[in-house]
Amino acid sequence: MQQNPKSVKVVVVGAGFGGMASALRARSKGYHVTLVDRLPQLGGRAQTFEKSGFKHDAGPTVITAPFLYAELFQLFGKDPEDYYECVPLDTWYEFVFEDGEKFVYSGNIEHTFSEIKKFSPRDVEGYKSLLKISEKIFDIGFTKLAAKPFTSIGQMFRLLPQLIKLRSYKTVYQLVSSYIKNPYLRKIFSMHPLLVGGNPYSTTSIYTLIHYLERKWGIHFIMGGTSALVSALEKLLREEGVVIEKNFDVTSIPINPLTGRAMAVEDGKGKEIKADIVIYNGDPSYAYQNLFNGKLRKPLSMKPTSMTQYSMGLFVLYFGSTKKYNDVAHHTIWLGKRHKELLKDIFEKTILTDDFSLYLHRPTATDPSFAPDGCDSFYVLCPVPNLKSGTDWDVEGPKLKNRIVSTLSNSLLPDIDKHIVEDFWMSPKDFKNEYKSVWGAGFSIAPLFSQSAYFRFKNQDPRSENLFFVGAGVHPGAGLPGVVSSAKVTSTLIDRYLKKTAEFR
Repeated sequence: MQQNPKSVKVVVVGAGFGGMASALRARSKGYHVTLVDRLPQLGGRAQTFEKSGFKHDAGPTVITAPFLYAELFQLFGKDPEDYYECVPLDTWYEFVFEDGEKFVYSGNIEHTFSEIKKFSPRDVEGYKSLLKISEKIFDIGFTKLAAKPFTSIGQMFRLLPQLIKLRSYKTVYQLVSSYIKNPYLRKIFSMHPLLVGGNPYSTTSIYTLIHYLERKWGIHFIMGGTSALVSALEKLLREEGVVIEKNFDVTSIPINPLTGRAMAVEDGKGKEIKADIVIYNGDPSYAYQNLFNGKLRKPLSMKPTSMTQYSMGLFVLYFGSTKKYNDVAHHTIWLGKRHKELLKDIFEKTILTDDFSLYLHRPTATDPSFAPDGCDSFYVLCPVPNLKSGTDWDVEGPKLKNRIVSTLSNSLLPDIDKHIVEDFWMSPKDFKNEYKSVWGAGFSIAPLFSQSAYFRFKNQDPRSENLFFVGAGVHPGAGLPGVVSSAKVTSTLIDRYLKKTAEFR
């Protein structure tokens, strides 16, 4: 019997990019969709902070694979250009080393070759080879798998010959080092796992596909910031009849003891929304530990909880400047003296050290509206250990902030200590409290081979068939392209589920 789409009630918990994309995909099928979020703004970690005329994107700042967002508008026959302005950046990143060496990374491949030559002329050919292998990995890891459900171990076994051929058993750093010999360039071209919460020295080389993904579509910025894209998506959601409930903190997802299916979502104030399908856009670890009242456990294909490895934490410092720093790029990555040892301290030893590496975002380089006239807006992201470190962030937060400001004042932003205004920060403690992230991890579980694809949290719970997941913790993984692609995966699985249930009516 054919099921009337309008009779299918879908509730999406969490309005990050994965949740918004899932709500739109479900609505495009004609389902009745309700999107709930505990925060007063949509966007999840892509919140917006404003203080005294300074604006800050709270989370994601780098836009890659822009077609993934455009698709969501095209589902309804609408032109995304009517909703937001996406501009390509000429300079993608400036890498600045503590000793003053600089590498400018852009979409112009000839320019990249000339930058490589400044460090090591012989590595130009190595880089070309790295780009070729990155494209081959991309063709499997992104083109064939990113939007495909990973529901069986058999899929992993069928892919093994190709993965072995592409040397996915190596780490990102190992694969890069087999083509690039200069130590500076090795650090630069292996940095991509950090964008999705992984250590280049332990993350599977499958993640070198990010390198080619950037080359294929470039790096972009949404005028008005990532929050402008959130606002555009919220407008689309409302236009298409998605019910949005903000300040709705889901504290329970009841599971029917007879069928094993999710029945509703409940908040802590006694409000309940019944559902035929529940899509959870949040940290799956948190959901399994807290929301199912012990009726569901995480999939058996995954590591035991005691062995699950989480991404690093993030310390994010936001501030304004009463001085313009016109020579500072939109995206700058500042690398300290220690690299492998620092990452080991963060990811393996989980200890907070005095030294660090930093990502500096200066949106005013592209969009002056982020700050008052004559001023700049900044956010600086510092990878730190997650809360397994036991760090007391109420004590260590101010100290780390002062060390960062001092370092910036003596390097990228001369005398910023004299011009800094309206500063505040978020620590792993805030990620735990505000985003319900287990251990305050910045990107859910770490992107190791043993925690990827079939071994990652499932997009559909194997036992509760009408319970689905999107976001950083599920296949294909963290990062904006990953979480938006997870909505595609989940949409396919929902279609399969509804077709199956219709056959038994």
